[in-house]
Amino acid sequence: MSTEPLVRTDRFDRLTLAHDASHYLLIPEAVATPRNVDELSALIRRARRDGTGLTFRSGGTSLSGQAVTSGLLADTRRHFGAIEVLDDGARVRVQPGAVVRQVNARLAPHHTKLGPDPASDGACTLGGVLANNSSGMLCGTEYNSYQTLESLVLVLPSGTVIDTGTADADEKLRLTEPDLYAGLVTLRDRIRGNPDSVATIRRQFSMKNTMGYGLNSFLDHDSATEILAHLMIGSEGTLGFIAEATLRTVPVHPHVGTGLLVFDSLSAAMAALPDLVDTGLATVELLDAQSLRVAQALRNSPEAIRRLEVQRHAALLVEHHAPSSDELTERLRTTERVTAELPLFGPAAMSTEASTRGSLWTVRKGLYAAVAEARPQGTTAMLEDVVVPVGALLEACESLTELFDRYAYPESVIFGHAKDGNVHFLLNEEFGSDVQRYTDFTEDMVQLILGLGGSLKAEHGTGRIMAPFVRRQYGDELTEVMIAVKRLCDPDGVLNPGVLLNDDESAHISNLKTTLPVEDEVDRCVECGFCEPVCPSRTLTLTPRQRIVARRELAAARQRGDSELVNEITERYEYAGNQTCAADGMCSTACPVGIDTGDLARRLRGTQTGTAEQGVWDAAARAWGPFTAAGSLALTAAAAVPGATAASELGRALLGTEVVPRYDHGLPAGGPPRQGWRSEQAEVVWFDACIQTMFGPEPGQQPLARAVEELFRRAGVVVRTPAGLQGLCCGTPWSSKGKHTGHATMAERTVPALVEASEQGRLPIVCDAASCTEGLLKSAKDSQPTLQILDLVAYARAELLPRLTVRRKVESVVLHPTCSSRQLGLDADLQAIAGAVAEEVVVPTSWGCCGFAGDRGLLHPELTAAATEAEAAEVAQREFSAYASLNRTCEIGMTRATGRPYQHILQLLAECTR
Repeated sequence: MSTEPLVRTDRFDRLTLAHDASHYLLIPEAVATPRNVDELSALIRRARRDGTGLTFRSGGTSLSGQAVTSGLLADTRRHFGAIEVLDDGARVRVQPGAVVRQVNARLAPHHTKLGPDPASDGACTLGGVLANNSSGMLCGTEYNSYQTLESLVLVLPSGTVIDTGTADADEKLRLTEPDLYAGLVTLRDRIRGNPDSVATIRRQFSMKNTMGYGLNSFLDHDSATEILAHLMIGSEGTLGFIAEATLRTVPVHPHVGTGLLVFDSLSAAMAALPDLVDTGLATVELLDAQSLRVAQALRNSPEAIRRLEVQRHAALLVEHHAPSSDELTERLRTTERVTAELPLFGPAAMSTEASTRGSLWTVRKGLYAAVAEARPQGTTAMLEDVVVPVGALLEACESLTELFDRYAYPESVIFGHAKDGNVHFLLNEEFGSDVQRYTDFTEDMVQLILGLGGSLKAEHGTGRIMAPFVRRQYGDELTEVMIAVKRLCDPDGVLNPGVLLNDDESAHISNLKTTLPVEDEVDRCVECGFCEPVCPSRTLTLTPRQRIVARRELAAARQRGDSELVNEITERYEYAGNQTCAADGMCSTACPVGIDTGDLARRLRGTQTGTAEQGVWDAAARAWGPFTAAGSLALTAAAAVPGATAASELGRALLGTEVVPRYDHGLPAGGPPRQGWRSEQAEVVWFDACIQTMFGPEPGQQPLARAVEELFRRAGVVVRTPAGLQGLCCGTPWSSKGKHTGHATMAERTVPALVEASEQGRLPIVCDAASCTEGLLKSAKDSQPTLQILDLVAYARAELLPRLTVRRKVESVVLHPTCSSRQLGLDADLQAIAGAVAEEVVVPTSWGCCGFAGDRGLLHPELTAAATEAEAAEVAQREFSAYASLNRTCEIGMTRATGRPYQHILQLLAECTR
């Protein structure tokens, strides 16, 4: 079998993979997705042979330009995502494509987690965390990747693979890489023999510091292999490829107390810092005056901030973590004694209540989103970080504020990890033809931070942005040591050239990213990539970031008059960007600025709809009852016809995959017709979703409608349904396709019927399919009077479950939350009902949207197959007593993916209370 990975050179793939979260842009000459170490090694050999730079990319959340290249770009996320929990969670073995949050989810049952806790944990991968020595709000310098590393499996540019965790690793390195081995030992002795070098390294790495190579490796370790392993941490892919890492974990303390301390000035906040840190606080986050002004506009911002007339104020967000409630109580008392003596502006209450704590963290975590979203059109949001000794933090913050004023960056905010002397600042800059302002600001900032004895990079990595300043920070001797390290490991200079070490003094202002105005969703995007791990199509076609990038590149090609590229992007985007977008809105849940690329997909689909097609869908809206009945009968008939699958394939070939759904005998037969209930004494309105009629239950299961009737009756709840229920719909089939006329037609029929049935909004309306609940909320968002629309799962937990008796429990149930349940906040309700009927409830750690998305799973079943691959593999690892969700089409998607019969959780509730 060939070890050569597929290398793609077409412009569409190269452009859509080129962008990362930084303000740099280089277009790779080729991209590849290696599937294993052998293919990765083949890429390195190719790069050495061709003299082409090779850059490893996983999450692409990098902010300093270390994940872009004009050479060969290797996507190491897709096939390097393995996670293995070891020693009951005391250690974990990971590959570079594993996302931090996924790893922590696997560790959660063991009450441990990774030491590094970057804010981008939902998107950043272990490859990036290790390559940048990322830290975060809690880990400081004690629990970062460098300190928690146990061993690595490395692929060196020569092709040698070294597992530093084996007993003979040092001997293998000596025999297979004698020059590298001897060179590392020589450099170790050179550094240790120079007191100035030792003093500089000790001082630099007493702080958070990701500037240059981790030369502390030469002081902290003796063996060449351990030195090499720890040099790899923070090396930004310039020395070798980390194929696997084994890390020691840290305990998760379940008891947490959080508070916000507001001071009348930054100096007052800094003066209080030492006494506060002495109380054992896990987190001390700084927010400057501009941060507080921005925070006042944030949703869920605490009242204490909203009513503050911000002048020179500053705040510290503080938090205690403890293994027991008694210990937390004692720590909170200690902190309260200290805060009682501080010149605070307002009360200093510490809270253990989850919603209050969440509101407080809204202030800290929402700053980046608020400033980035409000940036002027065409500008780039730049999030930078520096570190100084804690005693110099006040001067650093005040001087940075002066620089913002001097260089006219009026909306810039300063926030960060005060306990570590590490702050972030956010600039909005337009990188046009003139970069002098940015150049001058950077020079003054460099002088400021180095003058205070700090480091120009604390967490985000040297990258391209600070590579020209490494010599300024470390001096000639230690910079020459770094250059020697690079030559020893990568003598041909093929790995990530231009990153971390760069003699070009203008490298930080070269290859800057510019943006054109395109569309609302596109213009707001900061290309951080937070959306990518939750996107159903991420392994099939494009991610939301890539869709936005494609739209930007299309606009740029049009502006240049590059008609060939315009045609290529337009043609490729139709399937990759439009047809296989689930439009599920999951991207908006992860996006820091709330972008829903599903809105973009729906709008583009609408513009592609001709008058005749709009008319057909409008007609369907007017005759929805017969239409759904016909669909149900068709599925029932098809189940009995051997040639139905072949007929659907013929129709797809003749009329197109966007018109004719794919039928196979894995689909259920049609469901029962919707029945009307017109009780005068009803206490709730039941909206029986039409998808229950279109798609019946799995063989042997009770139809959901009959199960719901049974539950209402058994709980003594009297219900009614809207008049003309058979012809009503939530509107999602039209809105998801951009059929605006049909959607309006259906809303004009459904909403008045709900108003009338609910007695002008007095009665709650419950819907038995999560996606349809979401659709009803959208259709009725402007209704007068306001309607109380609930999902049946939420209603059942609150109103039915207390009135029912669970007569038997199943041993185990695995749940599939849906994109709608996540957005509607129903997951806790789903798990509560499952917990009432099952001894064990499992939500797969690899859970994600199934990609069925109404009819997407019928039109493009490959989307659902790709979206469910990881979750289905996890579910298949064991047998469960039951498989449940809360939306019929999602249940079909998961049944197809796993071969297990998924059902609505209320079907299981009916069975267990019968």
